[in-house]
Amino acid sequence: MKVAVVYDKSNLDEARELMIQSVYNVLSKRYQVQLIAFEDNLFEKIVMFDAVFNLSTASKQIHVPVILELLKIPYTGSTSQAHAICIDKVKTKIILSYYGIPTASFISVDIKEQVPEIQFYPAIVKPSCEGSAKGLDADSVVRDYDSLVRKVRDIHTRFKQPALVEQFIDGREFSVGILAGEVLPILEIDFSTLPDGLERFYSYRVKHEYGDHTRYVCPAQIDEDLERKIKDYALKAFEVLGLRNYARMDLRVKENDIYFLEVNSLPMLTPNYSDIIKMAQAAGYSYDDLILKIFEDALRYHER
Repeated sequence: MKVAVVYDKSNLDEARELMIQSVYNVLSKRYQVQLIAFEDNLFEKIVMFDAVFNLSTASKQIHVPVILELLKIPYTGSTSQAHAICIDKVKTKIILSYYGIPTASFISVDIKEQVPEIQFYPAIVKPSCEGSAKGLDADSVVRDYDSLVRKVRDIHTRFKQPALVEQFIDGREFSVGILAGEVLPILEIDFSTLPDGLERFYSYRVKHEYGDHTRYVCPAQIDEDLERKIKDYALKAFEVLGLRNYARMDLRVKENDIYFLEVNSLPMLTPNYSDIIKMAQAAGYSYDDLILKIFEDALRYHER
């Protein structure tokens, strides 16, 4: 079988380069594999392959599935429709709320729209359609109207997209991953070990500069009832959002109340770095096991 590993060369960093090479190395043990960058001539190149492992970034993760769906080529990850929903945090939260999956109170403020007063301070302000903690800074948590307006306008200026204003849940942070229909052990992200003065949430600098200072506990030390509820909600979210193969969801818990915050329909798969890797390892999967399970689940889906 000829397999293409498709990636976005315009958005590469050390972690992504390691992910791309690592996935290539795993698949090469069983298949004839080639790395293919997303370019204008992708359509012409990709028809030579039997299947695709999609490692595109947020800006391209919709485009790659659209092309592959047109060509009827099997690929890993969710459909273009599911990615389009999950990239937009506002749409995701609307769907989660509709299906009874608990999420924090929120509003969306479009560009040039007057910023309304809210009833759920403290609030956190983020871009509605960015990943990897982009736009999340030390001043993203606001506690009064003036700060809210400044941060919303900052998001509009920097990202040219609506701002999501969400109730800030001052509680424990968790991430839950799903792999081929299996809910992996829940991961707790403990910010208490960060240096003094740093924000206690996944801001851009905490995520990308202080990962070594953050404590990860997997499986999370929570009671069976809370674990069951989180896993049940995660499976339901996976289903109603139309996700496939694998995904990761971020949530917070305060006084045993659960709040699902975001859904990553194409989480990174970097060894010894990505959260879903930590969860898979806790479930007994090696890195090779994880990559092959994702790929084989994708092939089974397309054989239905």
